[in-house]
Formats: sequence, C-alpha cells, structure tokens
Amino acid sequence: MTERVLWFKARRYGWGWGPATTWQGWLVYGVYAALAALSAVLLPPPTHGPAFVATLAVLTAVLIGVCATQGERPGWRWGGH
Repeated sequence: MTERVLWFKARRYGWGWGPATTWQGWLVYGVYAALAALSAVLLPPPTHGPAFVATLAVLTAVLIGVCATQGERPGWRWGGH
C-alpha cells in the first residue's frame, strides 16, 4: 500500500496550512494567486467591489478545500508536533 503524499503541511504555529511541500501544492498556490490577480484586473475593486469580493471568497473557499483534501489535518498548534 502506498503512502499518501501531502501537498501541504499544517502550520507549526496557529491553525491552517503553511508553505506547500510538493510541486502540486505550489501550483495550486500559483493558480490561486494568478486568478486573484486576474479578478482584480477584470473586476477592479473601486467599481466592482461586491463582485470582486465574491470572486475572492469563491477562490479562497476552493483553495481551503484543496488544502483540506490534499494536506495534513489542520489543528491549533503551539509550536511543537
């Protein structure tokens, strides 16, 4: 049986995920950043504020979903594993 490779490790302090541990994780972060930048260009916040915020909310929800399914189980951490 092969062991599952985690794309994201849990943060050492706090809750959530830190830097990616595989190229797939870095790709996910890059696509997220590119889509966020593209949404800022296509939906400038001064004129399309609600649409821009909604787009970022959807992108962020997808990012969290990918991190949750492909990463280490998150939990509150105080610095030690």
